[in-house]
Amino acid sequence: MRGITKRFLDTTANDHVDFELYPGEICALLGENGAGKTTLMNILFGYYSFDEGEILIDGKPALFASPRDAIALGIGMIHQHFTLVPTQSVLENIIIGVSESANPFLNLRAARERLLELQDRFGLHVDPDALVWTLSVGQQQKVEILKALYRNSKILIMDEPTAVLAPSETPELFRTLRMLADEGRAIIFISHKLYEVMEISNRVMVLRNGKVEGGRETRDTSTRELANMMVGREVLERIEQVETEPGDVVLRIDGLTAVSNKGLEAVKSLSMNVREREIVGVAGVSGNGQSELCEVLFGMRSPTSGTVTLSGKPMRLGVPGEAVKRGIARIPEDRIETGLLMDLSVEENLILENHAAPEYGGRGLVRKTAIAEHAEELINTYSIKTDGRTAAAKSLSGGNLQKIILARELSSDPKLVVASQPTRGLDIGAMEYIHGRIIEEKKRGAGVLLVSDDLDEVMNLSDRIIVLYEGRIMGEVRGADANREQIGLWMSGVQQ
Repeated sequence: MRGITKRFLDTTANDHVDFELYPGEICALLGENGAGKTTLMNILFGYYSFDEGEILIDGKPALFASPRDAIALGIGMIHQHFTLVPTQSVLENIIIGVSESANPFLNLRAARERLLELQDRFGLHVDPDALVWTLSVGQQQKVEILKALYRNSKILIMDEPTAVLAPSETPELFRTLRMLADEGRAIIFISHKLYEVMEISNRVMVLRNGKVEGGRETRDTSTRELANMMVGREVLERIEQVETEPGDVVLRIDGLTAVSNKGLEAVKSLSMNVREREIVGVAGVSGNGQSELCEVLFGMRSPTSGTVTLSGKPMRLGVPGEAVKRGIARIPEDRIETGLLMDLSVEENLILENHAAPEYGGRGLVRKTAIAEHAEELINTYSIKTDGRTAAAKSLSGGNLQKIILARELSSDPKLVVASQPTRGLDIGAMEYIHGRIIEEKKRGAGVLLVSDDLDEVMNLSDRIIVLYEGRIMGEVRGADANREQIGLWMSGVQQ
């Protein structure tokens, strides 16, 4: 890619970017949220056109009117948010959009044989007849990789491939990527986890503010140098913990049982508590009841049994307004699906849970001045980068979307902060900021329940760590005494 420039109205997302990729290498593409990484890759995959520059594949100029053209030239892209059809089988998802032959009828037998051959060759085993919605996140990622391999992709773009994986699933993915590179395929690896970049890549390129900041051979650099290149300043690689004396119990859960969307028990007779000025981290492989636990606390899912008390008073469960009224701050695991309304403006998203409050309106009236002043104050306090309070939320980067949620939830001085995957998919600068805010809430006196698939995040921030396995507490340990190997065993269901 030579001199690639892409503008969205007055914003230049990519500014004369040069990028090269060679057969058999894994090249990591780094940058803060909004640095232009995904835009550049969307250009390479044919989603976006570019305003200036050229793309050459095997030395020949290439123009993409759509992703179909990119796929035809051997380019595959696996997005952070998977593009699978949940109600269709694995095999059906693999062959969508592929013509096996001139025959107008699908040859499912031949397609199945080819899929099984690819599974055996690369060790990516998934039941071809399983419906996608029944698969774990790690299995769905395998389907996405198989879909690209089925189309003979020689260039594979992977956007945050480990953001949704458990620590135990990442080595398996890395084995597959090395196998693909050994075959001569080229892989672009986008990630914010610098230690993974150091482990898997041969070469690193860093973007900042839409421009190439620099490139390094992985063996010649360090996580500190890469972080500084991304952000343009020294970045703390580890948040400094603050010792506080826990206060009264703010959250008590007794015998909580909840059923998943599949009709299975996801949380099983769970009992635990969180105290004031304490961060309790919940670790575990994704899909072991963490999401359902948070949804019960947010009022989005009714339990089948058990009680929850906040500051000593029972909560009405299954009523989202109750959680807001009682002082629970909600940082959901999917900021786009359940945290924000993307077509609304920044200022509208900042009052979503309090839009009926007297200071913002009531009885059919809207106090626009009060809403505007509230939005401007939070935008400044939380350093939200936006074209203005009236800009649509969908125009902001992931880090700034998360800041909108933090500003809305924390500005009311909540008693309890339930933070689910608070830094998933965010860059190192945004992670540093959010971790600092969580620590500030603890110092202020709030209790914090931190649910994260990122074991480093849990171990760095938590005063106490609880590990969930199949909806039950498998183990509990003080943060200061936490041992990565022991926690890993608990996450795998091994008690001792």
